Amino acid sequence: MSDPGPMLLTGPAWSACTGDVDALAVADGRIVATGDAARSWAEETGAEAVDVAGLLVPALGDGHAHPLFGGLEAEGPQVRPCTSVAEIVAEVAAYAEAHPELAVIRGASYDGSLVDGGAFDARWLDEAVPDRPVVLRAWDYHTVWVNSRALELAGITAQTPDPPLGEIARRDDGSPLGTLREWGAVDLVTAAVGEWELEPMVRAIERAGQAYAALGITWVQDAWVTEVELPAWIAAAEQGRLPVRVDLALYADPRRWPQDRERLRAMRQQVRDLAHPLLRAETVKLFADGVVENATAALLEDYETLIDGRPPSDHDGCGCPGDGMLVWPADLLAEAVAAVDADGFQPHIHAIGDRAVRVALDAVEHADRVNGRRDRRAVIAHVQLVDEADRARFAELGVIANAEPLWAQLDDLMTVLTVPRLGAERIARQYCFADLDDRGTTLSVGSDWPVSSADPFEGMAVACSRQTEQRHPPGGWTPEQRLPVETALTAATAGTAYQSFRAAGCLDPGCQVHGDDGPGPVADLTELTLDPRRLPDPRDIDQVRARRTWLAGRLIHESSTTERRGDP
Repeated sequence: MSDPGPMLLTGPAWSACTGDVDALAVADGRIVATGDAARSWAEETGAEAVDVAGLLVPALGDGHAHPLFGGLEAEGPQVRPCTSVAEIVAEVAAYAEAHPELAVIRGASYDGSLVDGGAFDARWLDEAVPDRPVVLRAWDYHTVWVNSRALELAGITAQTPDPPLGEIARRDDGSPLGTLREWGAVDLVTAAVGEWELEPMVRAIERAGQAYAALGITWVQDAWVTEVELPAWIAAAEQGRLPVRVDLALYADPRRWPQDRERLRAMRQQVRDLAHPLLRAETVKLFADGVVENATAALLEDYETLIDGRPPSDHDGCGCPGDGMLVWPADLLAEAVAAVDADGFQPHIHAIGDRAVRVALDAVEHADRVNGRRDRRAVIAHVQLVDEADRARFAELGVIANAEPLWAQLDDLMTVLTVPRLGAERIARQYCFADLDDRGTTLSVGSDWPVSSADPFEGMAVACSRQTEQRHPPGGWTPEQRLPVETALTAATAGTAYQSFRAAGCLDPGCQVHGDDGPGPVADLTELTLDPRRLPDPRDIDQVRARRTWLAGRLIHESSTTERRGDP
């Protein structure tokens, strides 16, 4: 990466720690002065002058995403836009016909709400491809739909028991339907049909990084990396195909604990040995539970209905837990969090349900007690349901709440799949972002792309309005949880920078709040086309674009268009 020359950016600029400033000086990839001091410095150095027309902010981050998976969606049949099962089947058939050389048809990600209960039948895919395995991931990335050939190769029959941490959806006669929930079940198929090859994964990383740069994002937390994906990240870095900064969260598997601990350290060492400035692997990902949509999120009280529409009481004796699934037993999760924390990793815990959030907080508290208080910046991601008794604990424990604000709306996913599961009373308790902020919690934001859009401005529009794109409902859903625009912008800039342990997210040259990686904040910057704080309706924040993006003072994206984008 070549060092850019000195630069003076003049025009409206803002960060959470400085407020508004009107000039910014950049040298050697760092912010060195603001305001009049920046202009004086530019006269002395002959710095390049750059005019800012919209609003200059610290570059945005994505605190929880799956960029490799997102990039891979372009490699298979394009099922995401499909609005019916028939459309998906037709798309898979056309793709398979165009690619006779492929032994496996892989794709993502279909809309699980197209079928009641999200139960998709293998026979529907058999109509498209009867002779090769087909493996499609759902939008939630916790569910997979396969054809009969894939079931056959995996040896999944009516006699196959549900594996640990997984569920095989079944027909009334006990035969496998074709829908596999959670990774214990999904791994049965993956082990039989194999994984993506290296080059498509490297292409996916490059594609995703370019998309992020165009969105004004320069740092991403990949929230799920195993031995399968790690070689692709290393290859992308070695080949100069990594456009933005990425921290890899290495997946800890409860089925392999505590033996997994050494594997995690070895994977981290591979990345450290590479010593690439844009790639780190200092985080460990742990799943506390699943997701509400397939009734695997862990709740303090039973679901209203489970995946087949029946209440939990009607499932007595079938093995379906009425309150969801803890991926790790609570005591084992606490042990694992303390262990990875002792190894110097940053714990990053997926927790959707209120029971899972409590267990995750308990685990961080255990690590704090065992290892001592330190600047660990543990992350609990998603925080869909947080019990009132647990909301103050985030700030007390120094835990970052990573929110996916795009989910906090009454869209089809919410009304078709979530509302029936949780019921009216719990629905109104979801995504308590304002409550967490009021209690002093550090908020960061994520997209969970490709589960949902990577566009940070779409997420901010929902965070600040609690409305759908059609502005439903008037006044916003649970409007007391709306975030002020500056708070949402802070979470996307300073919040994600704090999560990343980097001196970034601020325009103050003397700021060392976020990291100790050099003198002054890194000049990762984004020029927005509009100032989101000045819009009359916060729902219009989704019209904001990134005009230019700089990575350590080097321009990596420039666009003059303000057209509405689709997903990367």
